[in-house]
Amino acid sequence: MEENASTEGSAAPAPSGDALVPNAVPPPASQEALTFLNSVTPNDLQSIFFTDALVTTSDAGKELGEFSVSVELARHSGQDCLLIHANSHGALDNVPMGTSVTAYVSKNLQTLEHQHHEYVKLEDNHLDKKTFLRLQDGQYVVNKVITQGDQVQRTALSFSLDSMAGFISEGSNLILERLMVKKGIPENMEFLSFDSEANLCRATYKPLEQRLQKVGEDEITVTGIERTIQSSSDLPTTWQTYFSLDGHLTSRVQVGSPVTMRLLQLPVVVPVDEQGQPNAIPRKPLNWEEDMQLYSKFLDRKEELKGDHATYMRHHPELKALLADFLQFLLLRKPEDVVAFAADYFASFSPTTKIGSSYATSNEPRYTPRPNSPFKKRNGEETTPS
Repeated sequence: MEENASTEGSAAPAPSGDALVPNAVPPPASQEALTFLNSVTPNDLQSIFFTDALVTTSDAGKELGEFSVSVELARHSGQDCLLIHANSHGALDNVPMGTSVTAYVSKNLQTLEHQHHEYVKLEDNHLDKKTFLRLQDGQYVVNKVITQGDQVQRTALSFSLDSMAGFISEGSNLILERLMVKKGIPENMEFLSFDSEANLCRATYKPLEQRLQKVGEDEITVTGIERTIQSSSDLPTTWQTYFSLDGHLTSRVQVGSPVTMRLLQLPVVVPVDEQGQPNAIPRKPLNWEEDMQLYSKFLDRKEELKGDHATYMRHHPELKALLADFLQFLLLRKPEDVVAFAADYFASFSPTTKIGSSYATSNEPRYTPRPNSPFKKRNGEETTPS
């Protein structure tokens, strides 16, 4: 069953033909937020192209899933832009769930296209929510598809470009926070964003005090950002995210949630030159035969494989007889095409082949010959390789 709606704000009956109706005018972003976006330069963006990978854990420390986010250069509709991929998946109380975000964002953090997918795989009632946002014809068009069991609800919204000034999507938020770590967070940072129901609302950003966080065997200084979505139809939702001083994500938690995302191992730091470009790291040639530790591992693995193979041969004595017979027939026939001969020989073990002595029939085709088979017929007569 499907339900279609074209909405002005929250869900409402759709006009005929599912025409888009402009959304109500949202509260504007603060001037400080707009100034921050305008202050972003290409040099600022040079330091955000990397991938973060975190592990999702419960309050008790049990690993529940994984979270990753990457930022890279791309092109969208002929325009240079940034491509953001974020993915979170895992299981809570044995219920699989996850979220994925794919976004194209301009270099001043304007969202060009955005896809947000959430799912919860309950045993008897799967929930799937997809939100598609695209900038086209001077306005933002949003399409939502919510599937719960066999019920499908589709909703369409539209927003004027002027009303979306200072809009930060989930994808552009991942870039914005990396930039805030580098540039600092001015006061009164109030942007626009969507809540969980795609209602346009305020999104505020505040700095959190620096603290020490243990990552693996190291203890590092991290700086935090608190982001709050001031939903117009629900309670505010707040995330507290911490970063290393070079902008890598170290932890992320939604306030009130029993789940925390944590960094388990420090990423490798890539040196950057004066122009902000990563320096090439020279690779040291690896000679494993001269490395005592690697050579010792090689010998251990070699003996392990030899023992494993010998055990298998003892348990399957028919293997030696099979290979010996094949080698004997191969040397007797001396075919030009060894591979084709082997294919025809081992076809004799198929239940559809001729019955008879292996040696007596080794010079005969055992199944329908292939065009390049050494046993193919020529002028109506069977031939064998010499």
